[in-house]
Amino acid sequence: MKVLVLDAMGVIYSARDDVKDLLCPFIAEKDGSKDTSKIGRLYHSASLGNMSAFEFWKAVGVDPELEDEYLQKHTLTDGLIDFLKVINSRGYQVWCLSNDLSEWSRKLRVRFDLDKYIYGFVISGDIGARKPDQAIFQYLVGQLDGDPSCAIIVDDQLKNLDAASAFGFGTILFTPAGHDLTGGRHQAVTSLDDLLLFLSGR
Repeated sequence: MKVLVLDAMGVIYSARDDVKDLLCPFIAEKDGSKDTSKIGRLYHSASLGNMSAFEFWKAVGVDPELEDEYLQKHTLTDGLIDFLKVINSRGYQVWCLSNDLSEWSRKLRVRFDLDKYIYGFVISGDIGARKPDQAIFQYLVGQLDGDPSCAIIVDDQLKNLDAASAFGFGTILFTPAGHDLTGGRHQAVTSLDDLLLFLSGR
């Protein structure tokens, strides 16, 4: 079994830092908290499952009924669906491994119909551990029921790839053009087309 594990923010979705680029501006727009450090702390807690999305919105001073309006700000990375169709046709089992709130992750994958292409989702809010914590990679290994070396993890954060590599996973840094970041000991690609070309050569 060939397994490809994709990060959500910065790989599946175009926003690399959704808290800074999407969440904090949205909360400010809705006259919620202007304290970005507080928002970051609350998001971190919620993404570990320590509070619900409803509780998060209340804590930052935004009406929870506006949640779907916030989630509308997320867009897919260019070419994602075509990429998933091709990679599925080549026999890859695709997973998502993401630090996110359980509720937000579910709503986004329903909105974009990602369950059609992605076999399984390992979300920090569901299991109480975030990348690069070893616990989330251990959980993923259990879900894959196989050797980590048979799977490739694609992420836009080097610290997450370092942790994945230590576990025995193959690793690829997704770094869109314009971001001055090299993969170091990890293979680096700048687009989903580049990723497809790399996987074609394996």
